[in-house]
Amino acid sequence: MANPAASTNPERNAYFGDLHLHTGYSADAALMTDSTPDDAYRYAKGEAIARFGNQTIQLKRPLDFLAVTDHAEYAGAVQELRREGGPLYDTELGKAFRSDDYDTRMKAYLSVVSDIATNKPRPELVQPKLIQSVWTQYSDEARKHYQPGTFTTFVAFEWTSMPDNNNLHRNVIFGSEKVPAMPFSALDSQKPEDLWTYLETARKDGSDVVAISHNGNISGGLMFAESDSYGKPLDAAYAKRRTLNEVAHEIIQVKGASETHPLVAPNDEFAGFEASTFQLGTFDDLSKQAKFDPKHSYLREAFKNGLLYQRKIGANPFKFGIVAGSDSHAGGSQPEENNFKGVHGDADDSPEARIVKPKEPYSYAVGSGGLTGVWAEQNTRESIFAAIKRNETFGTSGVRVRPRFFGGYGYAADLVRQPDWIKAAYSGGVPMGGNLPKSPSGQAPTFAVAATKDPDGANLDRIQIIKGWVKDGKAQDRIYDVALSGDRKVDPSTGKAPPVGNTVDIKTATYSNDIGAAELSAVWSDPDFDATQPAFYYVRVLEIPTPRWSTFDAAKLGIAPRKDVEATIQERAWTSPIWYTP
Repeated sequence: MANPAASTNPERNAYFGDLHLHTGYSADAALMTDSTPDDAYRYAKGEAIARFGNQTIQLKRPLDFLAVTDHAEYAGAVQELRREGGPLYDTELGKAFRSDDYDTRMKAYLSVVSDIATNKPRPELVQPKLIQSVWTQYSDEARKHYQPGTFTTFVAFEWTSMPDNNNLHRNVIFGSEKVPAMPFSALDSQKPEDLWTYLETARKDGSDVVAISHNGNISGGLMFAESDSYGKPLDAAYAKRRTLNEVAHEIIQVKGASETHPLVAPNDEFAGFEASTFQLGTFDDLSKQAKFDPKHSYLREAFKNGLLYQRKIGANPFKFGIVAGSDSHAGGSQPEENNFKGVHGDADDSPEARIVKPKEPYSYAVGSGGLTGVWAEQNTRESIFAAIKRNETFGTSGVRVRPRFFGGYGYAADLVRQPDWIKAAYSGGVPMGGNLPKSPSGQAPTFAVAATKDPDGANLDRIQIIKGWVKDGKAQDRIYDVALSGDRKVDPSTGKAPPVGNTVDIKTATYSNDIGAAELSAVWSDPDFDATQPAFYYVRVLEIPTPRWSTFDAAKLGIAPRKDVEATIQERAWTSPIWYTP
């Protein structure tokens, strides 16, 4: 039930938050930060929090909601390794975790992560009392910091399955404070199907809960594979079960973007944005690389393959909404490029440690992470969770661009210029994440789309609608530039628009809003619609070029930016798809 104390907007507001954040309670973050869930919530609400040493971090703008998703594996054990007088304090692992020497702490960290990757837990670190104690604390902190109408919290955890060092992680988000007695960890099972059983049982017992997968880009092709974890071909039962339990995929976070990749989208000039340059390596040698399978690792390819499955088995196993997150392991997300201080605590807590002499491999290559946007009636747990479940969500690369996207049949050509167009769009169609009804008499759908810039950020370059469909038994995709800033036009011979330009001064890490637009909108009808074939449509909004965080770091140090990462980027937002199923 909605909270009456929170103001309600039937046309829904955009709220921004992070559904993927780690504190020092996560085993793999403990050597880099001693932050707590309380710290994380205070930080998200705008307070400054301390890191190891004398450094502090603080958002320039607070978030609207947060889920603390510490790893379920070894939950509670990290605190005992640090608690003087506790049973784990004087163990060799406890001493290593508290060492002043970074290399000693890193060795301890790698040993713990190896336990999880190989599913060989240490009995002293999986004591039920420890797990229950910290699990209760997460609920208590979420309850304490929840302020309906102002700030929303979610009880959550991360299930960290990593078979053969490939990422199959899921964040588990609860819609209320009624949660199971224990979280479910990859030490219980590395199979997603077993996680789904946990979620299904939780719902039967009265919990409202969903899972969000992330980092398909470093899954070695397992995230969107064409077989289940037992090696069996996907069938309708699998598809229905997966999409019931996993409502969304995290399209970007610090370990890269999972929308697409130049290897599978060579004609998409924007496909290389924050593309992963590394895979999860083996933990005894970080130079080793895991398998790279872009066809089964990226969301657009999964959406396309899902359409083929819809035709083949009558169900789509990859019908997800889109969200984004940070995956920061420093107790607070830092999505602002000009306010980025690293994501791994004291491992990357200075410009030198990030771009000159990285303590960690690829510290310079990580991104600043993303934010989840939701369209919800009010800032309450019930309203935001309902938006996540119905997929009226979007992901951004950390900026607060606000995209709106509706689909229907017969929207007026001037709809987005009408004062009550949002109300009309809802009543005459479906929003992002929705399902178009069957086309009347083969009529092509019409889409209403609009975007406004981040009030504190860069102007907009363009709005694109990305379509996927099936033709002659093969999945296709095409990108349509439906709204462009300035007087640019799409070249009919190439289907592409000229670049917006670039105002970035790399030496000073500055830019100007002399190009681009504060708002863009369009009403667009699919010119190639086939009413007999399934399709999806999602929106990508691009900002004008701005400096990457690593360029800001270089400017602070008075040096040239690294050549192995982009000096400028085009921040963006992606909406959940609108689906058509004949």
